[in-house]
Amino acid sequence: METVLRVQGLTTRFGTQTVHDGIDFSVGRGEVVALIGGSGSGKSVLLREIIGLMRPTAGRIELFGVDVWGSTVQSLNALRARFGVLFQDGALFSSLTVAENVAVPFREHTELARELIAPLVRFKIGLVGLPPEAATKAPSELSGGMRKRAALARALALEPEMLFLDEPTSGLDPVSGREFHRLLRVLATGLGLTIFVVTHDPDLLATTADRVIALAHAKVIADGPVAQVKRGEDPWLREYFAEPA
Repeated sequence: METVLRVQGLTTRFGTQTVHDGIDFSVGRGEVVALIGGSGSGKSVLLREIIGLMRPTAGRIELFGVDVWGSTVQSLNALRARFGVLFQDGALFSSLTVAENVAVPFREHTELARELIAPLVRFKIGLVGLPPEAATKAPSELSGGMRKRAALARALALEPEMLFLDEPTSGLDPVSGREFHRLLRVLATGLGLTIFVVTHDPDLLATTADRVIALAHAKVIADGPVAQVKRGEDPWLREYFAEPA
C-alpha cells in the first residue's frame, strides 16, 4: 500500500507542556484512519500540523511524499489542492450561500470560468446528499447536519486524494451522526478517498474506520484495527471502550 502520510518523531511543546513526544505513524492510500484521544491529548493540534497550519516543535511530516514543513509557500499551496479539510465547526463563510461556499476552492485554485464552476458546484452539493434548494441558502438557514454536509461538499470540490476531518459528527444528533458515518464510508469506497478523521465518536469507529490510532500520555499508545485497539491494556483505552453500565 502506497504511503500518503508519514509522521516521524513529531514533538509539540507549548512552554513546559509536552503535547506530543516523538509520535510516529503512517497512513496508506485508501485507508480510513480514525485518531482518538482524551481532551488535551493534541488531536486537533496534530491535524493542524499535518495540513501546514501549525508548526511542530520537532519531527517530520510528509504528505504525498512532500516535506510539509520543508516546503516553500508555493509548493505548500499546491499540496493543499490535493487534500480537503472539514473543520469541527464547518468553517463556512456566513456571508456566502452554500453554493458560493463550495465555489471558493474553484476560484482560489483554478482558472475555470464562472459558467463552468456552477454545474460542478451543483454536482458536489448533490454528492453529499444535500437537496438542490440548499444551494441558495445561507449556512445559518441549515441544520447542523446539513452544514456539515455543505462543508464536506466544499472539501470535496477539487477532487482531493485525501480528506482530513476534525470531529465531523460533533454537535449532531445520533440519527444525523449515523447518516454522516454512512456518507463517509460511501465516499471512501466509491471515490477511493484516503480519510484521516479526528473523532471522539465510538460509533464512527465501529461503522467507518479501517484503523484506529490512539493518543495518550503524549504518545501513540495503540495503532491497528478497531477490534485490536479495543483489547489494549492501557487504562485510557479500557475506559474509552468500556461498555456502559
